[in-house]
Amino acid sequence: MSENPAQNPRPAQLDDRSPWVVDTRELGRRAGLSRELSRSAPVPTALGVPGVLEIPAGAPVELDLLLESVVEGVLVSGTATATATGECSRCLDPLTEEVEVELTELFAYPGSVTEETTDEDEIPRLVDDRIDLEPTVRDAVVLALPLAPLCREDCPGLCVECGVKWADLEPGHGHEKIDPRWAALVERFDENAGDKPAHGSGEQA
Repeated sequence: MSENPAQNPRPAQLDDRSPWVVDTRELGRRAGLSRELSRSAPVPTALGVPGVLEIPAGAPVELDLLLESVVEGVLVSGTATATATGECSRCLDPLTEEVEVELTELFAYPGSVTEETTDEDEIPRLVDDRIDLEPTVRDAVVLALPLAPLCREDCPGLCVECGVKWADLEPGHGHEKIDPRWAALVERFDENAGDKPAHGSGEQA
């Protein structure tokens, strides 16, 4: 009985020209063999949140990885490093931040128990003895980007009254505040002072 192609879809072929695609044929599916991989690969689309912190499209990601052949597939471990740009969430100054993530991912061999018992969105697959590192690195980097980046841990931010950075203000900087219960009374006194005639300007009886 022939297999139903709808139940066993063949993954799309990977492009060998992509720096994210790695050929693992030299490992020969022999458990215990390994190889090191160091290369730079540009991100195809921007990663992160625009205006907050992001790695722009085309920016390089430095990969320093170890590929190991295991019984169920190829285990990839190592680091991915990239530079993100954005602005401090407190003082709004531009900032640059290096992002380094640790990677550990198993790429399952076709026909392995792992492939047969997991979904592709759980465990990635090898396609023609090749692996695509981009989705794994992308997901890890996005999760590592801080939601509220800071130019420094103790950034004091901005004065809520005038919007100037606290780091640029003189010590003791502050703004006089009037209790709102007295504000209307102070305003009335100011109006009365403006309407009061100058001393000695009135007519004599």
